[in-house]
Amino acid sequence: MIERSKWDVIYSQKSVLPRACLALEQNQHLLPTKGDALDLACGQGGNALLLAEHGLNVSAWDSSEVAIMQLAQQVESKSLRVDAQVRDVVEQAPEPDSLDVLVVSYFLDRSLCPLLLKALRPNGLLFYQTYCEQKTQQLGPKNPDYLLQDNELLRLFSDMNVRVYREEALLGDHLKGWRNQAMLVAEK
Repeated sequence: MIERSKWDVIYSQKSVLPRACLALEQNQHLLPTKGDALDLACGQGGNALLLAEHGLNVSAWDSSEVAIMQLAQQVESKSLRVDAQVRDVVEQAPEPDSLDVLVVSYFLDRSLCPLLLKALRPNGLLFYQTYCEQKTQQLGPKNPDYLLQDNELLRLFSDMNVRVYREEALLGDHLKGWRNQAMLVAEK
């Protein structure tokens, strides 16, 4: 309940329109033309909006009632169809073999990863993006429980076929490139 209240406050103070994560935005050409998609821990639903615009059957789950209300307003204003639900994604994981596309951005619960893999149908796609321990800037969470270790996304989803992966860590010029996060697009 405390965590939910925290996120309700954060989302009530956000005035920026939601935007899809870069893992999805830059790789949307890999999406199927039809199927069932889930934006897990969706926040304001930028990923859900992009998926719905692409023509997929979209669900979006988040524990924040404020975020889900904001998403519902966006869905209505754009005349899209998204099943947006207030839902504790850890307590109520997606059903096995229920998804063709799963998007997770800026959320990490390692115990949920095996269930996420099971939720994907054969050839299902996972788009995952979140913060890493090796950061050039102090962005995102500070708690290491919510930060990826080096190449951790590859290990967490090692049974999948990697289609796109990016994690630059602390190499080279810190002012250029993809920093502070890792992204994975993988196929079951």
